[in-house]
Amino acid sequence: TVTRPAADTTLAHILRRVREAQSRRARSEQWIERFAAFYTPAMLALAAAVALLPPLLSGGGWVHWLYRALVLLVIACPCALVISTPVAIVAGLTAAARRGVLVKGGVFLETAATLRALALDKTGTLTCGEPEVSRVLPWPGHTEDDVLARAAALEAESDHPIARAILRCARARGVVPAAVSGRSALPGRGVQGRLDDRMCWAGGIRLAAERGVETAEVQRASADIERAGQSSIIIGRDRHICGVIAVTDAVRPAAPATVRELRHLGLAPLCLLTGDNDATARSIAATVGVDECHAGLLPEDKVRVVTELLRRHGPVGMVGDGINDAPALATATLGIAMAAAG
Repeated sequence: TVTRPAADTTLAHILRRVREAQSRRARSEQWIERFAAFYTPAMLALAAAVALLPPLLSGGGWVHWLYRALVLLVIACPCALVISTPVAIVAGLTAAARRGVLVKGGVFLETAATLRALALDKTGTLTCGEPEVSRVLPWPGHTEDDVLARAAALEAESDHPIARAILRCARARGVVPAAVSGRSALPGRGVQGRLDDRMCWAGGIRLAAERGVETAEVQRASADIERAGQSSIIIGRDRHICGVIAVTDAVRPAAPATVRELRHLGLAPLCLLTGDNDATARSIAATVGVDECHAGLLPEDKVRVVTELLRRHGPVGMVGDGINDAPALATATLGIAMAAAG
């Protein structure tokens, strides 16, 4: 059964991206092209003058001066300069595409060499991006399945890694998500929706504080989870806590070595930016070996940190994988968006 035309395949999209990238020329390519536009006609005119003027004006031998004109053309030919630059750029774009990296143009490939600092998102960038639910802590009057059902209902339409982890856990336990209406995302904080005509929500300790339910018991449970290097998701209804879900996300095996290699290439500082809690962020930062750690950030906070890095260090790269990272990716000198395969 044919479901899509060939032009809509992943391979076709990749090839189209590579062709578009090759049309976005680097500054060095543009300079070489402008140089060649004047230099080449000038050399051809000079060679023609060498071949024609001496024989016509002084009666010299045609073969002798034609040979000298050809020697001049060979010596003056800018082939190595004119051809090598675009070939190097195209080779770089092609080599990157072969490894699953799509660079949107030679100008961006060239920009990578100018970077002085790098900001890295945590979830899905330094970590595997496939977190798992490790514990469900129901509050009195609720069961684990009850808490999971509400969390799964709120996260049903989200593609965030933590949302996927909650949905996988609910399916594995045979928990059927409840019906939710008016679902809406709260960028950098969580999600909310109406369940049985009451407002339900799921998010971190910041959202619990906004709802006025950041009790000592909630803080203690959240802190215990975070000290273990995990993320805590608080599930609530109106001004009532239903339970807390602990989610863990493993560091990518290659992340520490990659950070060391980036530092060896001269990038400093290497900064971790995350909306997650401070304890979890610092645990990940210590594991991978970054220089700075900024936790509890909303999308606009990530933009602020990247802007400060630009002011202090010059060209800055931002690596991220989620919609929350989009403003920071756009603010950075070079934005690097992580795909699912990392």
